[in-house]
Amino acid sequence: MPLSEHEQRMLEQMERALYAEDPKFASALEGSGLRTYTRRRVYQAVAGFLVGIALLMAGMVAKQVWLSVVGFLVMLGCAVLAVTGWRKAPKPGEQPAAGAAGAGPQARRQARQRRSMMDRIEERWQRRRDEQQGGQ
Repeated sequence: MPLSEHEQRMLEQMERALYAEDPKFASALEGSGLRTYTRRRVYQAVAGFLVGIALLMAGMVAKQVWLSVVGFLVMLGCAVLAVTGWRKAPKPGEQPAAGAAGAGPQARRQARQRRSMMDRIEERWQRRRDEQQGGQ
């Protein structure tokens, strides 16, 4: 379910506040995890798709049917990779599925720590918002 406009604005404000308060921590959170891996995989699949188009066109120009077939197969494979990677990518703020690889005791402990960290961040955000609203 997509976020409402109000929720989206609140999320953007929280991100800006996090960057302003601790930019090093915010950038560390941004560049890690399954989301970054799947995004990179989708970009690679798109690049492979473009290579497949080039092979398809080169086969047509050179009148080499086998090259065109290889290009089509590369395009098809990369399209499947991109679509499956896009569907498997967790949404922002979403926890990875429990059946995901590496869901052992250490992964669960890290997820619990992340949740408690997110709870603290949310609590601080609410406190700051309450202070700002109380001062107006």
